[in-house]
Amino acid sequence: MANVIIVHGTYGYPEENWFPWLKEELEKLGQTVFVPKFPTPEGNNLENWLKVFENYEKYLDEDSIVVGHSQGVPFLLNVLERSDKPIKATFLVAGFTGLVGLPQFDPLNKTISDREFNWEKIKQNSGNFYLYHSDNDPYVSVELGLELAKNLGVESKLVKNAGHFNTKSGYDEFEILLEDIKKIL
Repeated sequence: MANVIIVHGTYGYPEENWFPWLKEELEKLGQTVFVPKFPTPEGNNLENWLKVFENYEKYLDEDSIVVGHSQGVPFLLNVLERSDKPIKATFLVAGFTGLVGLPQFDPLNKTISDREFNWEKIKQNSGNFYLYHSDNDPYVSVELGLELAKNLGVESKLVKNAGHFNTKSGYDEFEILLEDIKKIL
């Protein structure tokens, strides 16, 4: 049995997109799933997000899985970099580091994503990485996704016409992600 923590992005919340569906599907399989609410857009910074995450750190161990969407990806990279407990797997959806080049997001994302990461420490703290990017994401370019994959030393799954993997793009469910998680449970 695994503890699974799903992290939303900037302007996001736990009840949107595929998060409730994935939580329900994993709970049917006997997993314990958490979908914390992080402060956004007000209070959208690394310090505030880490304060919220403190309540969930106790659930991280060698059987744990974390799932991040959009800004949740660099946030989880920060968590892995600071951790002293390796986890089982990390699933990163529409992820990036640095800035995305959009004025409505970059000031909010800056403290979480625009920094030098210790990639070796991050890789040591997760047994497996799974990345998913879309060829038509309006917020996160394919190039940013490929750069993230390169830094982690893994391949990224390019999903055709998935947009930002959100409800607007038709992603209230995310079967590929669920199937990949099931493979390691």
